[in-house]
Amino acid sequence: MPLTKDEIRSLLGDIENERVERTLSTDNTKKMSEAICSFANDIRNTKKPGYFLIGADDNGILDGQTFTDEQLRSYAGLRNSGTLLPPPAMMVYKETFPEGEVAVIEVQPSVDTPVRYKGVIWIRIGARKAEANTKEERILTEKGQIHSSSFDSRPCREATIDNIDVELFKNEYLPKAVSPATLAKDKRTVVQQMASLRLFDTRFNCPTYAGILLLGHDPQYFIPGAYIQYVKFAGTTRATKVLKENRFKGNLISMLKELEYFIKYSIENKRPEFVSVLREEPRINYPWEAIRELAMNAVMHRAYNGNNSPIKFYEYSDRIEIDNPGNLYGKVNLDNFPNETDYRNPNIAEIMLNLGYVNRFGSGVNTVSTLLEENKSNPAEFLLGYYTTFKVVVQNADVIENGTDVIEKKPTVIVNTAESGTNVTNDVTNDVTNDVTTNVTNDVTNNVINDTDIRKEVVIELMRKNKRVSVTQIAKELNVTRRTIFRIIDVLKSENRIKRVGDLKSGTWEVIE
Repeated sequence: MPLTKDEIRSLLGDIENERVERTLSTDNTKKMSEAICSFANDIRNTKKPGYFLIGADDNGILDGQTFTDEQLRSYAGLRNSGTLLPPPAMMVYKETFPEGEVAVIEVQPSVDTPVRYKGVIWIRIGARKAEANTKEERILTEKGQIHSSSFDSRPCREATIDNIDVELFKNEYLPKAVSPATLAKDKRTVVQQMASLRLFDTRFNCPTYAGILLLGHDPQYFIPGAYIQYVKFAGTTRATKVLKENRFKGNLISMLKELEYFIKYSIENKRPEFVSVLREEPRINYPWEAIRELAMNAVMHRAYNGNNSPIKFYEYSDRIEIDNPGNLYGKVNLDNFPNETDYRNPNIAEIMLNLGYVNRFGSGVNTVSTLLEENKSNPAEFLLGYYTTFKVVVQNADVIENGTDVIEKKPTVIVNTAESGTNVTNDVTNDVTNDVTTNVTNDVTNNVINDTDIRKEVVIELMRKNKRVSVTQIAKELNVTRRTIFRIIDVLKSENRIKRVGDLKSGTWEVIE
């Protein structure tokens, strides 16, 4: 709960201490981040929040500053910048006084200590802020072990240090997770170094599950479902011929390298497409960066405990489906997805950021949307109606109409309701149209049409009224995907009810009466 005006005034009048720091600088993000890191570590275990006050000098005197909403958002964005790991719990707000405004960054003590800023552990003792020494880091590590709650933080008691590739840790991961200056004076043992990164639990003298996943010689021995199953089908269903199979397994360092290489060089296909007599443009089925982002998100957010199911990465002739165990987690729900972020595996998230597979927390879906839009692909469809899985579908742009309509950037969130088997998007109403009248085209915008026969009649009516109507426009009217419309068109053509005169881009529809 934010501080009251009187409480802020009291902090301004008090001396700086282990819970309060003040500054006049409004853009020194380094100083802010170091303070946030030190408050989150709460080295003295006060279990009380720390406050970074912006707009006041060391004596608590306000300097007449004012703060815009954009500035406050930028301060709040420090949490998900990828430089503070694991991300601490914090809130940002401002209060107005006669002498000026003050911005408050309120930081809660973290249970996943130690927290690092750019690989350095910062602590606060009294008014002094400094890098943690070996003893202080050990204290924070043990505190974090006691409070660890996520599965990836738990000790894997059947494993030992012998199940860990120690050389891989020293040569591959440690230099990416800890700053060079800190490593240069680091005299700790490998076990202590791993423990400070939540990869080893010194209480039980065993790796954590995060340590096994990142560095294990055989992670699947301890977590059988920790792999990715890739299958390429010849058609649009699993009943069609299997063209290719692959299983990505091993520790995260080797598996993610192999997965990224595979997506870049085996998934994305380019072919030339003539847009005029003298000019051609490349046509891309899937932008590989978008598929990479979705695959990495699946590895980061999946549920590793409670099941032995792998991530399913299925490529059909018209789409890719990525299905991972575990649905929305924590404070993320159907109403706020994809604008809210929470982490089932905070240590795996930190690992993937350190390895360079994640750029900024909370930006994955928006990145995918932008990449698909630039490729003129349909938005990704997120199927969230299943309790135990999270599925995303990306359509093959090579089978999508090459029209000129602008594709909406917003991704589609679909809830599959078990009772009716219908698909309901969060952008439309939940009414179902059961009758088709002569005015059906005036009604389809506000309804979800589920019956195939009804959809066929609506498509014909739209083509009859506008011979140049595009597949994109029809899909938007019916609140379905363009893939669905292509299937309906194929059926109508086979029934000899419609035909296309000319090409997809400049031709017209003809309804056969």
